[in-house]
Amino acid sequence: MPKTYDPQTTEPELIEAWMSAGCYQRSKGVGDCTVTIPPPNVTGILHMGHAMDDTIQDAYVRYSRMRGRSTRWILGTDHAGIATQTKVDKKLKEEGVSRLQIGREKFLEACWDWRREYGGTIVSQIKRMGCSIDFDDEKFTMSPEYARAVRKVFCDWYHEGLIYRGKRIVNWCPSCKTAISDDEAEYRGEEGHLWYLRYPLVEPTGGIEYVTVATTRPETMLGDTGIAVSPSDPDKQSLVGKKVLLPIVGREIPIFSDWHVDAGFGTGFVKVTPAHDPNDYAMGQAHGLPQINIFDERAHVVEGYGEFSGMDRDECREAIVSWFDEHGLLDHVEELDHSVMHCYRCDTALEPWLSEQWFVAVDKLKGRATEVVRSGEVKFHPARWTDTYLTWMDGLKDWCISRQLWWGHRIPVFYCEDCGWQDALMEDTGTCPNCGGHHVHQDEDVLDTWFSSQLWTFATQGWPDDATELAQHHPTKVLVTARDIIALWVARMIMSSLYFTGEIPFRDVYIYATILAKDGSRMSKSKGNGVNPMDLMERYGADAMRFNLLTLITNNQDVKFDANIDKKTHALIDSPRTEQARSFVTKIWNASRFVQMNLDGYAPGEPKAETPEDAWMLSRLARIVDEATEALEGYAFGDYARDMQSFFWNEVCDWYIELCKGRLLGGTPEERLQAQRNLVFVLDTSLRLLHPVMPFVTEKVWDALPASALGRMSATGEVDSRFLMLASWPEPADFARFTDDRAEGDFELAKGLISAVRSTRARYRLSPKAELAVAVKADAAASEKISAQVDFIRQVGRVSALTVGAPDEFVRPEGSVSVLAPDFEAYVVVGGLVDLSAEAARLEKELAKAEKDLASVSRTLSNEGFVAKAAADVIEKKRAQRDELSVTVERLSAQIADLV
Repeated sequence: MPKTYDPQTTEPELIEAWMSAGCYQRSKGVGDCTVTIPPPNVTGILHMGHAMDDTIQDAYVRYSRMRGRSTRWILGTDHAGIATQTKVDKKLKEEGVSRLQIGREKFLEACWDWRREYGGTIVSQIKRMGCSIDFDDEKFTMSPEYARAVRKVFCDWYHEGLIYRGKRIVNWCPSCKTAISDDEAEYRGEEGHLWYLRYPLVEPTGGIEYVTVATTRPETMLGDTGIAVSPSDPDKQSLVGKKVLLPIVGREIPIFSDWHVDAGFGTGFVKVTPAHDPNDYAMGQAHGLPQINIFDERAHVVEGYGEFSGMDRDECREAIVSWFDEHGLLDHVEELDHSVMHCYRCDTALEPWLSEQWFVAVDKLKGRATEVVRSGEVKFHPARWTDTYLTWMDGLKDWCISRQLWWGHRIPVFYCEDCGWQDALMEDTGTCPNCGGHHVHQDEDVLDTWFSSQLWTFATQGWPDDATELAQHHPTKVLVTARDIIALWVARMIMSSLYFTGEIPFRDVYIYATILAKDGSRMSKSKGNGVNPMDLMERYGADAMRFNLLTLITNNQDVKFDANIDKKTHALIDSPRTEQARSFVTKIWNASRFVQMNLDGYAPGEPKAETPEDAWMLSRLARIVDEATEALEGYAFGDYARDMQSFFWNEVCDWYIELCKGRLLGGTPEERLQAQRNLVFVLDTSLRLLHPVMPFVTEKVWDALPASALGRMSATGEVDSRFLMLASWPEPADFARFTDDRAEGDFELAKGLISAVRSTRARYRLSPKAELAVAVKADAAASEKISAQVDFIRQVGRVSALTVGAPDEFVRPEGSVSVLAPDFEAYVVVGGLVDLSAEAARLEKELAKAEKDLASVSRTLSNEGFVAKAAADVIEKKRAQRDELSVTVERLSAQIADLV
C-alpha cells in the first residue's frame, strides 16, 4: 500500500473496474431490493440534495447486495417540461429565432438535441459519486416505451371518467405561459400594502353613500362582479341585496353574504373577482356571479378597459390606485406583509387565472392510497411524515394535469372539426372514426411532468406490455426522496400504482434531511450560497463527501452544511466537516497500511481471544455488526455512520491496534501470528461494514489484504468475491459466538482507568512516558475486576504502582489529583512532578481571563439591538463562543478545586 491515499486517482479507477466487471448489474439473491432513483431533471446538474439522496440509496443498495439480496437500482431522468422548454427557448433566442417562428416540430427536434447534448451531465456526476447503478439500463420519461405507458394511463382514466376538461381557476405563470399545480407553487413572504377603496352605492341608503373594501390587489377590481360580507357581521346585513357601482368600469355588482368572508379582515367588505381568486371563484359559483377574465396569458389587461388595456399587473395596479386617489375614492393605505405564490421554475409571481384545463378527479383514487399508509402497508421514515401525507390526502383537490407547453407528453385527445367528435386514443389519427372527415386535430397541451413520473416504479419495468420484470421487482423496496414532493410525487405514485398494478409502488418511503447553507438559509443560485458536490469530491474525495452527508442525518429534518463559500465567485473555500471526514478516510488507510506492513509470516486461520483485549475486541466487533445491520435495516443512516466511525477510530485504531503492537513487534511467533489473524479478521469485517458509505477506500484496502486475488474466507467459511462490493455482509448470527459481556465490561473498566491516567498527563503537560502511581477507590465488584487486570493496566497505562481500596478504608494519597468515572474514583499522584500551588495559580489566571471573556460575550448577546441587527452567522459564532467559554470556566474551576 502506498504511504498516502489519493482519491482522485483511485476513485475513477475503481468505478471503471467495477463497471467493467459487471458489478453494477442487477444481482440475484434471496429477497428483492429494487430501488428507483427519483429521476433528476434531464437539464439538471448535481446539487447537495441529489448528493444526499443518492448517497443514501447507494449505501442501502450496496448493503443489500452484500446481504445476498436480489438488487436492482433503476436509473433514469425526467424530461422536465418547463425547465427544458425554458432553456431551449433561451438558446433559440440567442440564435435570433423563437419557438413560434420555427414551429412545434422543429422546436421538439431542438429539445431532443438539447437532451442529447446536456442530458448526460447529471448521470455522469452520479456515476462519479460511486453510485452502483446499472448505467446500461437507463430510463427516460420521453422514451417511446415510457410514452406508451403514459398514454395508456391517460386513455384509461379518460374513458373511465377520471380525467375531464373544465374551466377552473389555476395558478398561471405569465412568464412560462402555462398552468402550475398548487403543489408546485412556492409561497414567499413579501412586503406589500392593503389598499382601502371606496365603491359608491347605486342607491345610497341610511346615509351610507359607499362601502369601503380592503384589497392587496387593486388591479383585479376591473373584474369584480360582487361584494361579500360575513353572515356573522350583523352591522352589514342591512346592505345585503344592495348594489354598488364599480368605479372605472361602471358595472353594477351586488352585495351578498357568504361564509368565506372573514369579518375581521379589513373593513369586512370583500371585493369578489371570480376569475382571479380561488375563494372568489367558489363564491361566484355559489351565488351565480359572472366570471370576467381581465388578464391575457401574459398577465396584461385585455382590451375593453380603456387606458388600462395593455398594462401589465404592476402598471395597472399603480394606475388604478392613482385613479382612485384622483377621484377621491382612495380611503387610505396600510403596509402589510403577506404571502405571494411564485413559479417554482422562473420565480415569477403566479396569477390565479380562469382557464380551460385538463384535470384528474382524485376522489376515486385517494381512498385506497390513504388506507395503505394509514395501515402501515406503506411506511414513512421518519414516521412523522405519515401525518404530513395523510393531512394532504384529506384535503386533496382535483389535479390540473395540462400544461401549455410543446415539450412533453402531448395530451392524446383528438377532435373532429366537422362533426364535433372527441376521444382519447392510444394511436394518432388524421381521420374521424365518426364521420370519416379529415379535419382532425390533436389537443395542443402537454401533460404535467408529474403525471408521467407518477408511473416511475412500474413503467420503468415493462408495464403495460411486458409484466416479467414487474412480477419480479414490484413493489419496489424503498423510495428515498425529499419532503417537498410527498404531495407532488409520492402520493401520486401510490394512487396510480394501486390503480394500474393493484400493488403499492414501494414498501417504505425514506424522507431525507433538507440540506441548508451554513447560516441556516436555503441554498440557492441567487444567493450564491450553494455547495457544488463536484467541488467537494474534487477536493476531499467522494468517500469523504458521502460519509459527511450520512453523519449529518439526525432526527431533526433540516441540517446545516458546514462549508465556506466565496461571496464573489461562489466557489468553495473549505468544508471543515468534510475535511474531518477525509481525516477518517486517512485513518482507515493508515491503520490498514500498518496492519499490512506487519503481516510477514502471516497464514490464514481462525480469530481467537488469546488476551483480554482480543476478547473485548471480538465481542465489540460482534456488537457493531449487530448494530450496523439493525441501523441499515431501519434506515438509521446517521446512527450507522457515526457508530462506525466511533468504533473503527476509537476502538480498533486507538486501542486494539495499539495493544497488538507488543505481540507484533516483540511477541513469540505464535503470539504474533494470532495477533495478525485477529487484526486481519477485524479489519476485513470493519471494511465490509464501512463499504456501503465509503466504497472506494474500503475496496482499495480490501484488495491489498492477504489472498485478495483468489478471494478470502467469509465468517461463514465461504469464499468471497475478488471485489469487496460483491463480498458477503457480516451476518450478526455468524458473529454471535464472539459476544462476551463480561470481557467487554472488564476491559472497559481497565480502559477507563488507563484513559484517566492519560488525561491527567495531558492536563498537566507531563511526558507520555512518565510513570505515575495510581490509587483507586471502588466497590467490591469493580475492585475485583481492576485487580485482575493490574499487570495489563500498569503496562499499557505506564502506571508505576496501582492500589485498589474499598470506600470505607480508602486514604487519598498526598499530591494526587482525582478523576471520576462511573464505576470508580482514581487518584493520580503528580505531586513530585507538578508544583501544585504554582499550577493552581496559573489556572487561576486562565480562569479569570475566561470569566472576563464570558461576561463580555454574554453582554453582547443580551443586547437586543445587536441580536436584531447582526447577521445570523455572526450571532451563531458569538453563541458558540459563549458555550465554549462556559465549558472552559467549568473545567478550570474543577481543576483548581482539585489542587487546593
